[in-house]
Amino acid sequence: MPTSHTGQTTSPTPAAAVAEALAMPPAPKGEPAGERGGWRRGGAPGQGLSPGRRPAEPSGRRYSKLVRRPERIPAPFLCLAAMFLVQLGIALSKPLFDPLGVSGTTFLRLGFAAVILLAATRPRLRGRRPRDLAAAGLLGVASAGMTLLFAGAIDRLPMGTAATIEFLGPLAVALIFARRASHLVWALLAAGGVALLTLLGEGGGGSSLDPVGLAYAFGAAACYAAYILFTDKVGAAFQGFQGLAVSMTVGALTLAPFGLGQAWDGLTAPGASPLTLLLAVAGVSLLLPVIPYALEMTALRRMPQRVFSVLVSLEPAVSALVGLVVLGQLLGAVQLAGIGCVVAASVGATLTGRR
Repeated sequence: MPTSHTGQTTSPTPAAAVAEALAMPPAPKGEPAGERGGWRRGGAPGQGLSPGRRPAEPSGRRYSKLVRRPERIPAPFLCLAAMFLVQLGIALSKPLFDPLGVSGTTFLRLGFAAVILLAATRPRLRGRRPRDLAAAGLLGVASAGMTLLFAGAIDRLPMGTAATIEFLGPLAVALIFARRASHLVWALLAAGGVALLTLLGEGGGGSSLDPVGLAYAFGAAACYAAYILFTDKVGAAFQGFQGLAVSMTVGALTLAPFGLGQAWDGLTAPGASPLTLLLAVAGVSLLLPVIPYALEMTALRRMPQRVFSVLVSLEPAVSALVGLVVLGQLLGAVQLAGIGCVVAASVGATLTGRR
């Protein structure tokens, strides 16, 4: 990162972070290109370079001269801020489920995010290989399924419970690719955490957990795993966030048959305020995924991939905390123990994985 003439380090403002991320060159093995961030098999941009050096910047960076950067913010803080913004966006989406419906809210949120990313990245599709376009399309479908199913899960379950079950997707992929017998310990620990959540955990008011909500959460985990498998392919084929813009557009189109009618009914309902609802959805779409991705990509340029992965393992705990503060969802001791088991399994799998 550039430094001032006085030797002080610098860090991006929110606008600078967005600009830097969207203009970023492709990572050596790929970069995030889905609806959610968090798990990455590829190295961070610039990995393998000597200290103090940055990867070559693409020519004609349209944003670099428009922003200035004050003092540097530590990379772990950016990563944690991104996670909190993701979970805050999820929590603030829930009040919109009543007027717009789960499918309608999810469709509009993805639609707004797609428009923002298309305008910012202007992806070029001409000359792309068919398999690259197919990968971006499949990633969009996986992202749409993950987003819709997770929205259905948090409509019926506490956020911490739903996020922990969904996190089994990236954890399962990490364990599969680890190919070490010792990782069976982490798999068993994660399974024990899920058992505590689903078999012994209780929902709000001490009631049993909604089985439909649990099915949605496990479906979201499966889609999350599929999204991960396509992320590397799309990230390696598209520069910057162009792949994200394409997949997000495909995801919004995939959800249109499910959410367009519901969204229209909510916007045109008697007594509804369409402008207020649309502005609320647009704001949520910035919280997830645009700004968090920009912060994450800035963090990845400054910290080792393994450290990033350990921090991301805290996502279920962050979700539980945001659910408590924003939605008043108080979790019991058994649920917290289950979340702790999954977080510990993810941290353990990351720290003992292949270097």
